[in-house]
Amino acid sequence: MAACAPARYIDLHALHPVPASLLNRGEDDEPKTMLLGGTVRAMVSSQSWKRPIRLDVEEQLDEHAVRTRRLPPLVAKALREAGWPDDLAAYAGVQIARSASGKGLRTEEKQSGIITSATLFMPRDVLTEMVDLCQEHRTALEEARSQEAAAADKPKNSRKKKEESWPAVLPTRTVAALIRRRTATINLFGRMLAELSNGQVDGAVQMAHAFSVHQSDPQPDYFTTTEDWPDEDEPGSAYLQTGFFTSGTLYRYATVNLTELVRNLGGDEKQALNLLGLFTEAFIETMPRAKKTSTAPHTMPHLIAYAVRDRRPVSYAAAFEKPVKHAHGGGHTLPAVDALSQHAGALNRLIGHRRRIAHGYATFQDTPIDHLGTAHASFEELTDALTEAAAQPSPSRTAA
Repeated sequence: MAACAPARYIDLHALHPVPASLLNRGEDDEPKTMLLGGTVRAMVSSQSWKRPIRLDVEEQLDEHAVRTRRLPPLVAKALREAGWPDDLAAYAGVQIARSASGKGLRTEEKQSGIITSATLFMPRDVLTEMVDLCQEHRTALEEARSQEAAAADKPKNSRKKKEESWPAVLPTRTVAALIRRRTATINLFGRMLAELSNGQVDGAVQMAHAFSVHQSDPQPDYFTTTEDWPDEDEPGSAYLQTGFFTSGTLYRYATVNLTELVRNLGGDEKQALNLLGLFTEAFIETMPRAKKTSTAPHTMPHLIAYAVRDRRPVSYAAAFEKPVKHAHGGGHTLPAVDALSQHAGALNRLIGHRRRIAHGYATFQDTPIDHLGTAHASFEELTDALTEAAAQPSPSRTAA
C-alpha cells in the first residue's frame, strides 16, 4: 500500500477558465498578480483556494475545525452567558491560555480581552469542552482569583517572590490535550503550534498559487451605486468607484502526500484514501468566495489531470513559463491544453515512468490528449481511479 512506499504523492493539475472576477485581492484591494516569464499574470494565492476546499471537506464529513486567536475571550463570554460574574469569567478565560503548558500560551491584550499570540487550529467543539472544564473547576478558579486579587492589593515590595507568577489552575494536561486534538482536515492540511509539545502537525497537502497561463493585466471596472431617495438638487449616484477584475485560464496545482496523511491518521489507510477522494472532489469543484455576489465566477475546470508517483511530486507549472498565445479566433484554453500535453510528454521522456504508478485526465474535449495517461469520462470517474491507484503498492516492492 502507499504507506509502505518511500513516499506516495498524488499530483493534481487543473486548467480552469475563469470569467471577469476578483477571486483574490491584495492589500491595495486590487487583484493579485505575479510576474512569470517576463509577463504579468493573474494570481490566486493558495491560501484563498485552500480555505474553501477545507470547508467543503469538513461539510462532507460533518466534522469542523476552527482557526482562532480568541479562545480565551470566547470561553469567558460563554461563562458569562451561563451566569458567571464578569471578573471570574474573564479570569477563567485567561486561565485557558495560562494552563495550556508549564509556561502558558503567549497572549496579547485586545479590547475583547486576552487573545493568544498564535492562531490555534483545533476542533470546533473544543470551545464547549473548555467551558465544561471551567465549570468543573469553578471552585478552584474562584479561590485562585481571590488570592490573586488579595496579592494585587499588597504593596509591591511586600509581595512574596512566588506570588509574582501564579500557577495554572486548570489541569494542564487536559487543556493541552484539548488544544492538540485533531480533525480530519487538521491531519490533511497540517497545523503550526510550536508552543505546545506534539501540537504541530505536518500537512499532507501542498498547494501552489494558481496563475493565468497567459498575460493578464487587471482590468478597470467603473461602477456607481444609485441613491433611491436623492435630494432634488443632487444626482442619483450615491457612490462612484473604479474596481479591478481579472479573467483568463488558470493553471492550478496541488499534491497530496498520502504517506504523510496515513502517518497523521495513525496508520488508518482507509480513512486516508477517503480523505484523498474528498480533497480531490473539493479541488475540482470549489472556488474562492471573494466578490462572488457581483461576479458569480462559478465555472468548472476545463481539464483535470493527475499522476500517482513515488518518491517526489512533479508540477507542470513550467509548461506556462512562456505565456500561451490565444488560438486563431480567440481562446487560451485549447492552446494551454496543448502546452500542458507537450510539457508532460517531455517530462515523461526525461524522468521515465518507473516512479509513476498511474496517470490520467478528464476534460470537456472530445478528442484524446497525448501524454496525460488514461482518459476518464467524468471527474467522478477520475476521482475513483486515482484513489484506487493511490492504494497500489509501489512497483519496486511488488518486484521484491
